[in-house]
Amino acid sequence: MKSLRITILVAALAGIATAGIAAKPGKMTGSEFAGEAKVTLATARLTALKARPGTITDQELEKEKGGSGLRYAFDITSHGKAYEVGVDAKTGVVLENIAEGKNPD
Repeated sequence: MKSLRITILVAALAGIATAGIAAKPGKMTGSEFAGEAKVTLATARLTALKARPGTITDQELEKEKGGSGLRYAFDITSHGKAYEVGVDAKTGVVLENIAEGKNPD
């Protein structure tokens, strides 16, 4: 009986941990810069979802001012609102976590 409870608990925690990653968007824009990134896409996705829990709807790897100059940008829907979360592709630091404006990138 105890092992059944542990199995159920582990399954429940696994479901919670992957809830925001379930909706994987298609191809990533900017994949030509992937060789310059020190942080993997999977790690950057987890970092972004930790900073802004929700569902990733779009992702890209881009060169942009700030941090190391190379960042993963994620569009995340959280509680019905759109946010952009930027994660430095060389350090893993969250560079941006803001609500999308009227004219999103």
